[in-house]
Amino acid sequence: MSLVAVAGRLGVKAPALYKHVNGIDDLRRRIATLAMTELGEVLRDALQGKSGANAIGAFFMTIRAYIAKHPGRYEATTGADFRGKDDPLFIAASRVIGSMRAVLSGYGIQPGDLDHAIRVLRCTIHGYAMLQAANGFQWSNDPDESVRWMIRFFDAGLNAVVATTPD
Repeated sequence: MSLVAVAGRLGVKAPALYKHVNGIDDLRRRIATLAMTELGEVLRDALQGKSGANAIGAFFMTIRAYIAKHPGRYEATTGADFRGKDDPLFIAASRVIGSMRAVLSGYGIQPGDLDHAIRVLRCTIHGYAMLQAANGFQWSNDPDESVRWMIRFFDAGLNAVVATTPD
């Protein structure tokens, strides 16, 4: 989308947008920062007091609901580059990653494997929720039951990996 298209949707002339943003890339960064900030807040609230499968479930359901409600905002977060430790996008993304670490903390994952587990957690729900937002599940099975199945599968997989990881 271009700034001209954004301006048209907002009912203003494109030059008026330049009073607020420095081009389309700046607008995308601001949207990504907004999305990561919102996501961090809803995850914090959803994960309070939960661990294990309950935390995985709350994480999956929260991400899924956010993407369904704000698919464009969430999409803006994918591939957005950080510009240092004081970058608001980096700070917001760090909170989301911190929530993922909290979800995984009860599984006893080795420190060297934690980044891998975070990536797998994110990829699992990201892929599912983005497909669902794009109406990618048009056959008869219940997508809600698929998410419940995915939660059980992910929990069992984490427990199995940790059980077979040498100390």
